[in-house]
Amino acid sequence: MRIFFEKIMMQKEDIPVRFEHADILGGEAKVLYDVNMEIRAGDFVYLTGKVGSGKTSIIRTIIAENRLGGGHAEVCGYQLERIKNKEIPFLRRKIGIVFQDFQLLMDRSVEDNLEFVLQATGWKDAKARRDRIDEVLESVGMSSKAHKEPPRLSGGEQQRVAIARALLNAPGLIVADEPTGNLDSETAEGIMQLLTAINREQGTTVMMVTHNTSFCERYPGRIFHCENESCRELISDAGNRTEEPETADEKSRETEGQVQEGTEEQV
Repeated sequence: MRIFFEKIMMQKEDIPVRFEHADILGGEAKVLYDVNMEIRAGDFVYLTGKVGSGKTSIIRTIIAENRLGGGHAEVCGYQLERIKNKEIPFLRRKIGIVFQDFQLLMDRSVEDNLEFVLQATGWKDAKARRDRIDEVLESVGMSSKAHKEPPRLSGGEQQRVAIARALLNAPGLIVADEPTGNLDSETAEGIMQLLTAINREQGTTVMMVTHNTSFCERYPGRIFHCENESCRELISDAGNRTEEPETADEKSRETEGQVQEGTEEQV
């Protein structure tokens, strides 16, 4: 299993996520325009912004749940504007996905949850599956809970199992959509420590949606902020985060929007 894991690690893309002048859809409508983003292997990246600003739509685009609205995007070697339906499962095998609500099978044990994923992704050898399950559960501190069903676990424990599931195929990229959103502050801290350890020790790129900006300060990483139908990286200057300066076109669009809002209020 160690040989398998190291082989997968060597296959990680140097640039697992690249958006170039990309438009992001939320459903059928565009929610973000002209997104430019290059995520390097080993980055820890936060996606921040208000509810409805487009953060989760970026994640859904990355895993090819939402189609690309325009421009170019490449994820783990797949061009999203050209990806075929039959290729999407293979893209997702290269990505570990962690959800806010865990999405575990509640009527199966922890190990059976992980066994189900390995069988679905082509692991034929039963001993190899068993070894890999043991390996990922140990890495998230859940070896002693392998025989328990999710309802018998705490929220933090369920999220650790979800992270173990995301690690099964040794992905080069983990995307986590509000992974601490349903957890108390102490448990959330433990999940953050686990994700940053995976990033640091395994070199796995982590892309995380969060509303908790204090995480960005305690666990430093790159920050992309979604606001006003755009997504921009926040630049650090002597420890202070500031947005990249607006272009003349962006300032013009913002002014036009303010004028329109003012007209509507008058009416």
